[in-house]
Formats: sequence, structure tokens, C-alpha cells
Amino acid sequence: MNASSIRKGNIIVHNGDPHQVMEFQHRTPGNLRAFVQARLRNLKNGNSYEVRFSSTETLEQATLEHCDMEFLYKDDNLYHFMNSENYEQVALNEDSLGDSAKYMTPGMKAKISFYEGQPIGIELPATIELEVVETEPELRGATASNSPKPAKLENGVTVMVPPFVKQGDRVRINPSEDKYLERVK
Repeated sequence: MNASSIRKGNIIVHNGDPHQVMEFQHRTPGNLRAFVQARLRNLKNGNSYEVRFSSTETLEQATLEHCDMEFLYKDDNLYHFMNSENYEQVALNEDSLGDSAKYMTPGMKAKISFYEGQPIGIELPATIELEVVETEPELRGATASNSPKPAKLENGVTVMVPPFVKQGDRVRINPSEDKYLERVK
């Protein structure tokens, strides 16, 4: 893959390790050669740093294997997952999970990414259903105001919800954006 064609979220091999492209910018300064400035995160150790590639440089795209797994439990810094087909178990640390760690609830299905047989990352479902455990009560007669209010979910995450959502409701959220989508009926 050409360096000028990398995009946010791509997984590339850099210095022998898989890296995720967090940000990138294609630059063409004045009369100098074009280059790509990228922020990479090492998927093995979690470190992130800036790298500059020539726009014509060839990069190796990482070959990842994906496996659907079920989240079992968390102990100390490790999250344990099981393959439902062969009952094989793997553990990922909080750094590998990143922001996804806060959405882990027992029994949740997720897609685990493997690089050379080692688990390195996770992809959550596009939507997750959770219960609202704490929120302000709806104000009577305030139908004209459509300003969102904070709601704490069963996993401890706080998202902004419409005024009609009350404690005990189940809501569907987008975990990648921490965003309320709809109330589950």
C-alpha cells in the first residue's frame, strides 16, 4: 500500500510491529516533496508516536485474523474472552481494549483481532443496549425544551439522553461515539 493512501483506522506493519493509524495528514510544502505525517499506535505495547512517510513510500498492510468471542470476566488488568465454537480463551489488557473497556459486560459478543496468533485488539458491536441507572426526572410541562440531560448507564458510562428517558429505561447507544441512539421498547 502506498503511504499516500493510508487512512484513519488502517493497521500497518511498521518496524516489525502492527500499528493502527490514529491520525494522518498529507502535506505538500512549497517546493519540497510531499509527505504523510501520521500518528501511529503500536498494538502490541500501546505506545503512540508521530511518523513521517514519503508519499511514494510503500507500507505493508497488516494481515489480521478476526474471531467472534464472548466476554467472560475481568480480573485485575485483564479482560477474559472465550471463543464460543472451540471454548478457547484469551486475555487482553486495558491498553489493548482502549476506550472499549468501559463497555465490557459479561456475556457481550465482540470481534477480537489477532496478529500472528496473538490477540491485539477488539471491535465492539455497532450498538449496545444498556439500562439507565441514574438520571434526572423529566420536568412536567417542559415539552418545548429538547435539551439533553446526562444519564448514568449500568456500566458506569454517562451519556447525554433526551428529556423523556427515565431511570430503569433500556437505551441503545453507539459505543464508538458514546452517543445515545434510541430508547429500547
